[in-house]
Amino acid sequence: MISTLRKQQTIQRPAQIGGFGYWSGRDVSVEFRPAPAHSGIVFVRTDLPKPARIAARMENRIETPRRTTLATEGATVEMVEHILAALAGLRIDNCEIHVDRPEMPGCDGSSLPFVEVLMGAGIVEQDALRTRLVITETTRVGDEEAWVEARPQHYSDRLTIQYQLDYGPSSPIGRQIMELDVLPDSFRKKLAPARTFILKSEADWLRSRGLGSRVTCRDLLVIDESGPVDNPLRFVDECVRHKALDLVGDLALAGCDLAGCVIAHRSGHRLNAEMVRVLLCEGRRIEGRRKTA
Repeated sequence: MISTLRKQQTIQRPAQIGGFGYWSGRDVSVEFRPAPAHSGIVFVRTDLPKPARIAARMENRIETPRRTTLATEGATVEMVEHILAALAGLRIDNCEIHVDRPEMPGCDGSSLPFVEVLMGAGIVEQDALRTRLVITETTRVGDEEAWVEARPQHYSDRLTIQYQLDYGPSSPIGRQIMELDVLPDSFRKKLAPARTFILKSEADWLRSRGLGSRVTCRDLLVIDESGPVDNPLRFVDECVRHKALDLVGDLALAGCDLAGCVIAHRSGHRLNAEMVRVLLCEGRRIEGRRKTA
């Protein structure tokens, strides 16, 4: 069949959003700005003596517990996964993100606030094609407890994701499965509103160590033995939807569209990133129009 690449996109005008970082508790301002074709997603730390530019690419990722962090020459931006998911889900390929703190705002724990701001800015096509990375063979990273697997989809140019969440039958979260073709409309409606969640026992442990002291049960889902504390669910399976959201954000570090199916079982940011590294080595890049079998 003939496989046609889509055009790259950016935003039409600048847009701002603010909030505070969940980990640091510090206020942060974010400004999304249009960017030229082929420039990709770049964070700009404006609070440093010399503004630092940090590209949202796999080679800039560093390991940090419970969040995705990027670093270049000593400058970092952290908890970027919800912003990256919003951009990838809306197919915004080129954008500068000017920030005045290293940690991104948590907002309501989802990607929805970023999606709303970006859509308000307008999305425009550019005169360049978006590279696609095609998954050509089945591969898996991880172990029996937690893994990510990529599979080819020979008759589709789309990315399909599935997340399998399993906290066990005695947990208030239990087992949940979510599968989705990642398209702007489906992302906006089915994944973007899903919020970060944490067990109350974990939240108490973090607070005892001085972390997350500014975060309340209204800022994300805190779950005890009875379910969410003082914060109703947006979806019955909101927890697995948020893990799928994180997966979309982490896969965005490939810097191109993905075509195939990615299935994650109890994975987190580290395994998601490991899969991106594998796909960048093993996938087939398409940079123009071409015939495929």
